[in-house]
Amino acid sequence: MNLPHTHPMHLTPGVSAWMADRLTEARRILADTPQHPNSLVILAARVITGQSTSASECADAVDVLCQLDRRPLQTVAAAAFPNGGAA
Repeated sequence: MNLPHTHPMHLTPGVSAWMADRLTEARRILADTPQHPNSLVILAARVITGQSTSASECADAVDVLCQLDRRPLQTVAAAAFPNGGAA
């Protein structure tokens, strides 16, 4: 069964608050990348690219992904922007 894709920030108030907390946590990790393992920084960058509404913040997160993730750029972009970036 395929469920319609809805942005997680619009599901329920509880989920919305949880996602906002994850986005805040991801921003803190990217603000202090030397203090965190690369795997956690990559995860934080993926959260930001998937949840942030700021184009510049997403672009910065993609730059971090390109630096740390050794996969080809197309693979990194596909993971960062599922469904081709469509909302």
